[in-house]
Amino acid sequence: MEKSLELVQNHLQKGADLRKTVSEQLSESILQAALVLSDCVENGGKLLICGNGGSAADAQHFAAEFVGRLQRNRPALPAVALSTDTSILTAVANDFSIEHVFKRQVEALGQSNDALVSISTSGNSKNVSRAVHAAKAKKMHTVALLGKSGGELLQLNDYSIVVPSDSSQLIQEIHISIIHMWCELIENIIYPL
Repeated sequence: MEKSLELVQNHLQKGADLRKTVSEQLSESILQAALVLSDCVENGGKLLICGNGGSAADAQHFAAEFVGRLQRNRPALPAVALSTDTSILTAVANDFSIEHVFKRQVEALGQSNDALVSISTSGNSKNVSRAVHAAKAKKMHTVALLGKSGGELLQLNDYSIVVPSDSSQLIQEIHISIIHMWCELIENIIYPL
């Protein structure tokens, strides 16, 4: 029991330390990305959001907060999580490869006034990289939530926020915090109180 309690306390302390580091190092980048995303929506664009595994769940969470609401009632904001349509995902993976599942959706749905938000703890997801290349070809804004070294996605995106950790679970915890911050900031920018 004592080792389990120590595990809990260590995890929470590491998470708190990482949040402090992110606050000190990434606050301006988080705000800048929120401004880009709000500008996109204010100009008639939408967010296309992609990621794999836990990052796919974060993409869905982000889209849900955008279309629904975060803290207060306001008009719906346009966002689509590209990981949610199993027919598209399985058809594209079967007919092309898993590396094309997000790219094809960006090609089909993306417009120049839209933004692609890619989420990857490693920064090396091939299907996410292909989606970014497709977004760039459509002149879309690209924003990434990354971890570890940022991987190949670091240089591909217009705005990359790299959570400075090698722990995927801690990176994902910070990613969802940033997503919540973005939603609150964007709500306040587009629909000020």
